[in-house]
Amino acid sequence: MNSFLTEKYWGNTVQQYLIAIGVLVILVLLILIFKNLLLKKLKKWADSTPGKTDDLIIRGIERSLMPLLYVGALYASLQNLAIQPTPAKWLHIFFSVCVMVVSVRLISAVVMYVFTNFLRKQERGEEKTKQVKGIMILVSALIWIVGLLFLLDNWGVNVTTFVAGLGIGGIAIALAAQTILGDLFSYFVIFFDRPFEIGDFIVVQDKSGTVEYIGIKTTRLRSISGEQLVFSNTDLTNSRVHNYKRMEKRRIVFKFGVTYDTPAAKLARIPEMVKQIITGLPDTAFDRSHFLNFADSSLEFENVYFILAGDYGLYMDRQQAINLQLFEIFQKEDIEFAFPTQTVYINQLTDNHQNVISNRS
Repeated sequence: MNSFLTEKYWGNTVQQYLIAIGVLVILVLLILIFKNLLLKKLKKWADSTPGKTDDLIIRGIERSLMPLLYVGALYASLQNLAIQPTPAKWLHIFFSVCVMVVSVRLISAVVMYVFTNFLRKQERGEEKTKQVKGIMILVSALIWIVGLLFLLDNWGVNVTTFVAGLGIGGIAIALAAQTILGDLFSYFVIFFDRPFEIGDFIVVQDKSGTVEYIGIKTTRLRSISGEQLVFSNTDLTNSRVHNYKRMEKRRIVFKFGVTYDTPAAKLARIPEMVKQIITGLPDTAFDRSHFLNFADSSLEFENVYFILAGDYGLYMDRQQAINLQLFEIFQKEDIEFAFPTQTVYINQLTDNHQNVISNRS
């Protein structure tokens, strides 16, 4: 038995191979125990607590930490073996790639968690976290590039020359893709300055819609009629954007006219009637009501009030209520709304004038 254990294959005894296998099995068992016991308890704890933070932590452990533990177990089990230079080189490459990939994924997950958790604590946090995808793509790409550079440096590659080459290539790419880079910088302006966010109703020139998606190059709106409007980010940052979602109150101006045969006493009472109607409605604030001018076919009144919210539907409900009450009060007061009319006055000639005209003719 001892002679069998001392036999050598590829520079290692059978005993060394058995020890390596035993170390690997023990470490894998410990990892499985950790996964089945501790992770299950953590999942139960995460299910019992509100919020998504705990779920993200569990997911990060499963996707990043567990693969790293398995790679570490394999690496530790091979430490007691004498490996030939060529296999050792390939194992070194394999382990370094595994560590780099797992580390980059772990760092990306941590950055994503910290960033989204910070945004979620702010006002309208859930809407802001939807805009992080574009930035996280860039951040993840940057982390992967840095990880690749560390990996190449670990393999003995001259990273300085490679970075210099990337710099020259980056200048060439920047010159060739000025429009794309302009949209990219405009994306950062939109994200950090936040002139609008997902869910806001905005008007850009003659186009309007609700913001559905803010990407690295384009922003997409859903118009009232249903189609999707796609804008480049540069167009939006260079345009005047009306953001109706952030409207705190809406100023309303409406006019109506009454007929010219309305008595002066009733004309003087109309502004007070309008005031009573508007002040009696919720979410409204009366401003003024005046007899504006003498129009061609009506005596015109101009009225101004405020809706104490930006909701367009609320505005239409209040305006409808005002119109109905005005119509009802004017019926009771025998006041008629004016509509376009034209009165023709004909001067009739007397009989004497007609005779004079006939004799002259």
